[in-house]
Amino acid sequence: MSAAPQQPLTDLTPDQLAEFTAGKRAAYDALVARGLKLDLTRGKPSGEQLDLADGLLALPTGHTDGDGVDVRNYGGLTGLRELREIFAELLWVEPEQVVAGGNSSLTMMHDSLVQMLLHGPVDGMPWRGQDVRFVCPVPGYDRHFTMLASYGIDIVTVPMEADGPDVAAIEALVKDDPSIKGMWIVPTYANPAGSTISHEKAARLAAMPTAAPDFKIFWDNAYAFHHLTEEESKTEDIISLCSAAGNPNRPIMFASTSKITYAGAGVAVLAASTDNVAWYLKHYQFASIGPDKVNQLRHVQFFGSAQGVRDHMVKHREILAPKFAAVDVALARELDGLGIAHWTRPTGGYFVSLDVMDGTASRVVALAKAAGIALTPAGASFPYGDDPDDRNIRLAPSFPVLSEVEAAMAGVATCVSLAAAEKLAGRHVATASTPEGE
Repeated sequence: MSAAPQQPLTDLTPDQLAEFTAGKRAAYDALVARGLKLDLTRGKPSGEQLDLADGLLALPTGHTDGDGVDVRNYGGLTGLRELREIFAELLWVEPEQVVAGGNSSLTMMHDSLVQMLLHGPVDGMPWRGQDVRFVCPVPGYDRHFTMLASYGIDIVTVPMEADGPDVAAIEALVKDDPSIKGMWIVPTYANPAGSTISHEKAARLAAMPTAAPDFKIFWDNAYAFHHLTEEESKTEDIISLCSAAGNPNRPIMFASTSKITYAGAGVAVLAASTDNVAWYLKHYQFASIGPDKVNQLRHVQFFGSAQGVRDHMVKHREILAPKFAAVDVALARELDGLGIAHWTRPTGGYFVSLDVMDGTASRVVALAKAAGIALTPAGASFPYGDDPDDRNIRLAPSFPVLSEVEAAMAGVATCVSLAAAEKLAGRHVATASTPEGE
């Protein structure tokens, strides 16, 4: 924390602001002179986290699953029963509602979307040729946005709040507009805000009237088990909520072990109503004769049970929690009291959402880049990379070692202060190290 209280920058006199700006410019020049090469761009697991799963490399032992199926051969489109049972318990569904696939839940999301476009969902006509729009909370997950944009699907945004998306806004949008066919949501420890949807909001999404009878919720449970504290947020059981509300085919849930075991060699799952599962498999059968059951078996043997997954995530928490604490300490030390930024203090997930003074996020990212600190582009958490307020920056502290997180975040805080001071002074001070507009 700051050694002494700081005044809001907007309260400073012109002379005081000039003095503050000069001090931050000197601090920034010193930062540039250090020649840092630090990267906070993507929420990747660190090498230390990946090491936690190295037991997979000695597995599987044997080549048959619990049912005696030879995992080296073709078949088994739904994936291994034992793996589906593990994820059924974790996701509050029944095993017959789970499909265990390959290494990427994003691939299963993409397949689901494309099949709805080409063939229609289980309860509707093909979406191709229709005016199709999706609701997306912002700030949100850029890969959801780019997937939709790649197929010409228009994106309608609603604010992401502390307890999930603005459901009242969603209800108003979907009630009378049949072109709104679905929505994306990261319900637990959302990317990047870290928020978890409340039970009340999840129940409203499940029950809300929609003009489109085939409206779908793409429920991306990417971070459901990625806790940063001992008090763990529970993922909402959206499938049961929708079923109870008379909309059993509305949600399709996705999850994976990409940030649990190996990011490039994990397992992914889809969970949904049995009708949705049958619909998915009907189309999937033409793309695959079965998933990588050898990899699925090694994961079954590695975890042993759903509790094994939970126990493994405690080890991740022990690595990640100090890095997230370091982000908060660095930002608070430099920025508390200045009135120019606020940020999330997530209890799970992989990101911190930093909001800086309006109109300065791009400048902060450019200043950081010139100082050797790579950040996700400003606006990345908004559709088409366009943050209308130029305010939001997604911070990803998982991959660097702790000392690098500390150094990077101290530098980012300096950049935030300098960018705000420049804006308030009505100018951008250019130097050889930071050409105007970089």
